[in-house]
Amino acid sequence: MDHSYFIGVDVGTQGVRVGISDENGSMRTVHESLYKTSYPRFGWAEQHPDDWWNGFIAALSKCLADVSDDVRTAIRTLGVCGTSSTVLAIDSQGNPLGDALLWMDSRATEEAAAINATRDEVLKYCGGEVSVEWMIPKTLWIKHHEPDLYAKAYKILEQVDFFNYRLTGVCCSSINIVTCKWNYVADRGGWDSGFFKRIGLEDYQEKIPIDVRKVGQLVGRIDPVLAQRFGLSPELQVIQGATDACEATFGNGVVEPGSLATIMGTSFVHQAVTADPIFQKGIWGPFNKALTDDYWMLEGGQISAGSIVGWLRDEFDITEPFSEFNRKAAEIPVGSDGLVVLDFFAGNRTPYKNPKLKGVIYGLRLNHTKYHVYRAVMESVAFGTRNIIENFAGQGYQIDRIVGSGGATKNEVWLQIMADVTGKTITVNTCTDAGVLGHGVVGAVASGVYPDLRTAVDHMIHPARTYTPDPHNVATYDALFKKYLSLYESLKDLMNSEEN
Repeated sequence: MDHSYFIGVDVGTQGVRVGISDENGSMRTVHESLYKTSYPRFGWAEQHPDDWWNGFIAALSKCLADVSDDVRTAIRTLGVCGTSSTVLAIDSQGNPLGDALLWMDSRATEEAAAINATRDEVLKYCGGEVSVEWMIPKTLWIKHHEPDLYAKAYKILEQVDFFNYRLTGVCCSSINIVTCKWNYVADRGGWDSGFFKRIGLEDYQEKIPIDVRKVGQLVGRIDPVLAQRFGLSPELQVIQGATDACEATFGNGVVEPGSLATIMGTSFVHQAVTADPIFQKGIWGPFNKALTDDYWMLEGGQISAGSIVGWLRDEFDITEPFSEFNRKAAEIPVGSDGLVVLDFFAGNRTPYKNPKLKGVIYGLRLNHTKYHVYRAVMESVAFGTRNIIENFAGQGYQIDRIVGSGGATKNEVWLQIMADVTGKTITVNTCTDAGVLGHGVVGAVASGVYPDLRTAVDHMIHPARTYTPDPHNVATYDALFKKYLSLYESLKDLMNSEEN
């Protein structure tokens, strides 16, 4: 077999990662460029799209400098995944007309509520309601609050669409993203013009890219100028990507029912596939053909996870080495000596779907230290994950194991807490850059290296570590989980009654 290589681009919240993988799943090189987020108002979060693109160019340049000419010319595909829904307006040349509304931006609260009030049949396919984070509420917000920008825009699209347009000149959308975030339902003919008219977006065909491509489908050949600049083959295929979490599902090797792909980063995202649609409350989906033609997809998510740990370290000026900080937290007993944290520092994505919920640290006493608070934060995120898994189970979908990826998988203390709280075995693969590697898996199939995803996963995904639940800790956490739920029930009405 001639060696083949694949470029994966993962445009994340804090930076863009670019990597080159081979047909065995080995990551030959990975580089990252960071950028900033601005928070101009409560609930608003924005980024500069040019920062993404410049970061991509910088990271790609470093990756290509690491490999030989033989590798460079044997790169078969390039794919982009990104945060979603991160929404921006562009002109016909692909230039951004302003800052992008980041995925966590929640300004479109009224638009989301108005959409949900229609109780339209299409909402059945996204857990009964749209999220304030999603594309359509944000597009309506732009239409309502920035009408000049809306009128001027050639297209309003998402981060992945922006990259594909710049890379190829083709303006299209991913079936993964439009199904999960744009109310596109393949089984109902795709776009429902009646729904869009009811919500006040009757001109959707003019304003959003309605050319839908499957994940892995050809978007176009790479722009000749970029190919020449980087010494890449002009035949290099840019293939359709997905949300960062969904692309990581391929990179985690979760392509069949029973396993939960958990992307553990700034937020936690949980992805599963099912042969039959499960119309659940609390979880997003079922999403038809969002990953492959064979399965429906179910999704849960926690807005605040790694970001709470970052907040704790930054705001409390914790400068000691992370290994020492983690070691001391590991010495604290299960349950953090009575501390319980609610992980709703930026609202709740699932299963409550409530942006008004807030973070809570309950049970503080003078004997508690910063290490207690840190451990309690890790436990709270694990409780949030368990809450999602129990929502799955309560409506007929059983999770056998969790496959974890992302930055938090470097934290073995947290992974063991996750296993003990959920009662599930957690597997971490050799490559934890699952978003980047996911493009390699999909690219290997798209370019004919492997005949299907199952074969590609068998050759490219390699388990490295396993964390097994400790039965004693599981029993202790069962009681603490009930306390976590009780604390939420006691405070939810107060939180809902507050303006911010």
